[in-house]
Amino acid sequence: RSLIMTCLSLVFEGIILEYVEGGESKTRSIDLLDLRPDTDVTALVEEIQKREPLITASCLEHVIHLVQRLQEKLGEKQIHKFSLFKVLRTHILPLTNVAFNKSGSRFITGSYDRTCKLWDTASGEELRSLEGHRNVVYAIAFNNPYGDKIATGSFDKTCKLWSTETGKCFYTFRGHSAEIVCLSFNPQSTLLATGSMDTTAKLWDVEKGEEVATLNGHSAEIITLSFNTTGDRIITGSFDHTVAVWDVGTGRLLHTLIGHRGEISSAQFNWDCSLIVTGSMDKTCMLWDAVTGTHIGTLAAHSKEVLDVCFDYAGQRIATASADGSARVYNAGTKQCIAKLEGHEDEISKVCFNPKGNCILTASSDRTARLWDAATGHCLQVLEGHADEIFSCAFNYKGDTIITGSKDNSCRIWH
Repeated sequence: RSLIMTCLSLVFEGIILEYVEGGESKTRSIDLLDLRPDTDVTALVEEIQKREPLITASCLEHVIHLVQRLQEKLGEKQIHKFSLFKVLRTHILPLTNVAFNKSGSRFITGSYDRTCKLWDTASGEELRSLEGHRNVVYAIAFNNPYGDKIATGSFDKTCKLWSTETGKCFYTFRGHSAEIVCLSFNPQSTLLATGSMDTTAKLWDVEKGEEVATLNGHSAEIITLSFNTTGDRIITGSFDHTVAVWDVGTGRLLHTLIGHRGEISSAQFNWDCSLIVTGSMDKTCMLWDAVTGTHIGTLAAHSKEVLDVCFDYAGQRIATASADGSARVYNAGTKQCIAKLEGHEDEISKVCFNPKGNCILTASSDRTARLWDAATGHCLQVLEGHADEIFSCAFNYKGDTIITGSKDNSCRIWH
């Protein structure tokens, strides 16, 4: 069967190869976790080429160029100082979530006002308002890396798929019997997953607008879901204290991760799909082997509920955010706590690494977002100005723009 490479893209963790095998689109990832500012890039790529038949002589130069660009980025040491660029106040009720497209040129905001708004990042201009839901628009996403579609999940039990370019609604996905609270596109952008308070998740065909599978197995609400980077597995986290690992192709339940003693708040795969991290209201974060479903370790440094967890882009460190007002950074390999992020005066609901992995962003009920040095836990900057708690925050792909969304009905862009 012939392999035809269709696309080659670079992310901070490595190279993603998109190819066609036997008429079917597939993706494969090559990690570049050993890349350093002093690595001989040509030698590294030639070494990769020996193991990877998709990297042919004709695209070798292109790969070398891409990896050199990544190496330059890794060499940029200084941490960006952010200042407020714009306050956007057109939602008439609080925001629920914010999300960037891959390049960071556009972002979206969901709101209790039943709309999702699309914004131009550079100008702070509202490009369009996506209207049609009959209740809170809670979960939102671009189909990155493409960014030509937007998905919105609502308390009205439906999910809508929109054109970024025209604002037209392609499909309304109906089938859930309770609020949709989480959603995600698979990396290939062929499927959309929705998670609901009805205890199920569903997979939908993006092109045809049809339901592909219902993931049945939880005994309580699903609150979080996440695809792995190859798109063949999806995890769902539930109020039933468990996380389920599903085979995307068949919709079959592969593993149930049992160990938490409270509702799951957050769950994520690392980049090479080998690990899963889960956060829970039981005040702990747990690490699992993604292939076997076995428990690897428990990270128990918080005194209150763990509200968010994430891996850095290389999958080597874990950040946790808690209702105790602190965040923690752990080494995923040793499971040791390497930094304590202390300074917020109220609970932290969101935590994320910048793409380079040297900086962490937290959003808190104390009305501020903070930037931290990921290695030392030192607070680099406090982003102040919101009049109420900050629910949501995100970095763009370059790591030089931040958006924060608040209960004060506004969204702020920081450059």
